[in-house]
Amino acid sequence: MDLGKLATEKRNEQTMELDTLSTEELLRLMNQEDQTVAKAVSLEIPQITKVADAIIQSFNQEGRLIYMGAGTSGRLGVLDAAECVPTFSVDPSMVQGLIAGGMKAMTLAVEGAEDSKELGAQDLAAIELTKKDMVIGIAASGRTPYVIGGLEYAGKVGAMTATISCNKAAEISAFAQLPIEVEVGPEILTGSTRLKSGTAQKLVLNMLSTAAMVGIGKVYQNLMVDVKPSNKKLEERAKRIIMDATECSYEVASEMFEAADHQVKLAIVMILTNSSQAEAREKLTAAKGFIRRTIA
Repeated sequence: MDLGKLATEKRNEQTMELDTLSTEELLRLMNQEDQTVAKAVSLEIPQITKVADAIIQSFNQEGRLIYMGAGTSGRLGVLDAAECVPTFSVDPSMVQGLIAGGMKAMTLAVEGAEDSKELGAQDLAAIELTKKDMVIGIAASGRTPYVIGGLEYAGKVGAMTATISCNKAAEISAFAQLPIEVEVGPEILTGSTRLKSGTAQKLVLNMLSTAAMVGIGKVYQNLMVDVKPSNKKLEERAKRIIMDATECSYEVASEMFEAADHQVKLAIVMILTNSSQAEAREKLTAAKGFIRRTIA
């Protein structure tokens, strides 16, 4: 596809005089454009729903979620994957982000990496992709060879595939079972897809990972009951979560937090069902990790 025909590469008629604006005028115009992003994402919710459900299905069969992209798109995938570990106490291998050129590309551009279809396939082969896994290719332009190569490989393996792009009829969509196309239109700075396109991708990634984790029991009410309390701040947050979930005192929450070996979800079930740690663990196992099912 001719790059100039992509919506993400066109000039924005509203920002043609960008270099003549005052700082405040520029920021107000930028904010005005940004407000269109959430609306564009909302139009894709039916498709985003299908992708989230597919991720849940993958997790339920002990599969993994693999994001892959280049540049900003790759970095956003790596970021979302990394945040799943402390937020939901998942193993780092469960949600992974692959970026063209490897982790050094998180801070420095790696010349030519995104242009290699072979590299995309190699990176998935290196993590031993299986048909239980789900691969989501991310590319604002919707035409990144690295992503296409990965999707082709995933298809051969039999893994479920999805994409997130910011152009309609994106090239990568043809290589995925569940394509998401959020058309945000031209950027205020022509071709700078770290802006509206990046925001759209981040919003979609937030939706996918959060909905998927809710879908496998990592949330009770609207609380992060599987949070990993890896520092003092998170330990205090963990106790507050226990208090909110059970309406107990800070003292009780602290005591049960210790009794549950710092496992928030376990402490909550111990309190709500008046159970020992062993009994609560058994109840959670029977309920497949869903707190609500232990008290039904």
